[in-house]
Amino acid sequence: MNLPNKITLVRVILIPICILMLLSNLPFTRILAVIIFIVASLTDALDGYIARSQNLITNFGKFMDPLVDKLLVNSVLIALVQMRNLSCWVVIIIIWREFIVTGFRLTAVSENVVIPANNLGKIKTVLQMIMTIIVMLDLKNDYMIVIKYIFIGAALIFTIVSGCDYVYKNRGVLKE
Repeated sequence: MNLPNKITLVRVILIPICILMLLSNLPFTRILAVIIFIVASLTDALDGYIARSQNLITNFGKFMDPLVDKLLVNSVLIALVQMRNLSCWVVIIIIWREFIVTGFRLTAVSENVVIPANNLGKIKTVLQMIMTIIVMLDLKNDYMIVIKYIFIGAALIFTIVSGCDYVYKNRGVLKE
């Protein structure tokens, strides 16, 4: 268990803490949830950087890192739907894409092939994380509302495009 993989596991632990803070009605818990989400999101970049720069890339990391990203983002997005801060159709599209990509990854793993995240998927993840932070902040001024919808749109576009790209490029794992 190397350092990047340990950082990935810390992100797993931060997810329920973030959700508890977000759903709590106690003072300042929403901002604490945002801070935890940002820390968890930044550790995604940190573990990837360490893994690449120190040649610590493992199959565990290639598999778990994108899975933990999905757990982090989708858990918070589902909580935001419950809080009525985000439309459920947005989250359905995001989760739909993640199930398809995860299905491809699981199929590949069963054939001893690990498919790492690509650049479109990484852009999608960053846009989803920024969108999530903006929605979590729930700022009501006109500029932030426009920015929120711009990021929702951009995240959805990259979610769909990166999902289609992923399926197309990795269609070979579905061979019989």
